[in-house]
Amino acid sequence: MVVSMKGKDLVAIHDLSVEEVRQILKTTEILKLRCRSGERDQPLAGKTLGMIFSKPSTRTRVSFEVAIYQLGGYALYLGANDLQLGRGETIGDTGRVLSRYLDGLMIRTFSHQDVIDLAAAASVPVINGLTDLLHPCQGLTDVYTVYEKLGRLEGVKLVYVGDGNNVAHSLMNGGAKTGMHVVVCTPPGNQPDPKVFEGAKRDALETGARIELTHDLREAVSGADVIYTDTWTSMGQEAQREQKIKELAPYQVNQALMKATGKPGTIFMHCLPAHRGEEVTDEVIDSRASVVLDQAENRLHTQKAILALVM
Repeated sequence: MVVSMKGKDLVAIHDLSVEEVRQILKTTEILKLRCRSGERDQPLAGKTLGMIFSKPSTRTRVSFEVAIYQLGGYALYLGANDLQLGRGETIGDTGRVLSRYLDGLMIRTFSHQDVIDLAAAASVPVINGLTDLLHPCQGLTDVYTVYEKLGRLEGVKLVYVGDGNNVAHSLMNGGAKTGMHVVVCTPPGNQPDPKVFEGAKRDALETGARIELTHDLREAVSGADVIYTDTWTSMGQEAQREQKIKELAPYQVNQALMKATGKPGTIFMHCLPAHRGEEVTDEVIDSRASVVLDQAENRLHTQKAILALVM
């Protein structure tokens, strides 16, 4: 079923319908195939995307900038020093003013409330490029990558190992909307946000997905189709680094853990950047089981789909 997403914000995967998630995934598949064959559609010719960055970035900035360019539009980078937010202008006033100049906004920041407030004030679509709570563009990319590699989503068992952070939250949301079995395995004290977990559990009722939390690593990975991990200390948590390493060291993804799935075809995913030797070993991230580079490329194609659909 084709649904219109024109003008819609993307603050959280939880806010999307099952049909809208399917449409994003299908559009991603189409745009990637056309890009690989050298065909370039430009439905956003003459349109401009404002990109607000309170956090530095490699993949988010490059993929969004290239995405809007390939769709015929233009990206305007707005760093923390380029805006009046640091001088006391509200996020609401910023959104109202920028809506008079731009056709869409992407924001990568710390506070999730800033994205909610920006979306409420702006009259153009607002896309969450990352907050401390959620990373929806990454979550949608990951769901698409699983589909691309395994040919299905329903019934796939994805095990996220490590810190219950924004990536874990968006994987739960993405799994719930697509019928995946998502197990988040963390040490005690590092569990995901309970509100996000409960919201994903409710969404899962519609698709038959299973969303689970556990501390038992060996039980969690048994029969896993996908093992996923992320850095143990997110940006802004540097003061907690030593404590996080101590707590999470037993949850490292290594070759022994990959073998513990009992499935020879288990794939490894990581949203990058990776702290090699901490959350994952070189032998895993550089192995044939690793799909991290395809996953990183798919940020481009998924975000092209999102931009094309909402702008």
